[in-house]
Amino acid sequence: MHPTIIKMQAVVASGDHDAIATILAQDVAFMPPTYWKTWTGRDAVAAVLGHVGQVFSEFRYRRVMGEGRDWALEFQCKIGDLDAVGVDLITLDEAGLIKEFEVVMRPHKSIGALRDAMNARVMTDPRFLKFKDALS
Repeated sequence: MHPTIIKMQAVVASGDHDAIATILAQDVAFMPPTYWKTWTGRDAVAAVLGHVGQVFSEFRYRRVMGEGRDWALEFQCKIGDLDAVGVDLITLDEAGLIKEFEVVMRPHKSIGALRDAMNARVMTDPRFLKFKDALS
């Protein structure tokens, strides 16, 4: 398994945006499951993923599939008292950093809970407010 994918499994659920940033390409693109918007850039994506790691509980990867630069990591978690499952679709760049990160999840009710929890967090986090325009 690729070293970045191994490290990703250890840091994504941690909520530690600094640790997450170390596996992201400078120009990373992140496509969240909560709305049709792409976040771009290491700082913005690390901030978003740091919050996600704090919203999810009981997070674990169930299966990892892929090779080379393309990976799919199936996960399960809780958002409040709701169960959710999803897949992180990852593309690595030539340096082995995450260049594209797309998340697909179900069920719909859990995604709504994630969106609400994330909006509450990011709109009150002073270090995150500089990325607020990306939400528009």
